[in-house]
Amino acid sequence: MKEEKKEMKENKTFDLEVQREVAKIGMTATLGATVVTSMFMKNKLAKNTHVIAGVAFCGFALWHHMLYQTKNNKKTDKLDSKQA
Repeated sequence: MKEEKKEMKENKTFDLEVQREVAKIGMTATLGATVVTSMFMKNKLAKNTHVIAGVAFCGFALWHHMLYQTKNNKKTDKLDSKQA
């Protein structure tokens, strides 16, 4: 029973680390696309790509932010329960 819980916790941690890494890679790729396409804004395709990459960057940044919030909320909950 304890081994199963330990394995589940390790898998969950691994999954969180993978998600964080994917979010960072996504942010890097979309920011790069935004920078590169900013030099060709007169081209309609580049302009559309620039806008889409910018929106995708915002999405990846929000996702990245949310992946790190769970750790802070648990600490706050523990502090609140100790004070009560």
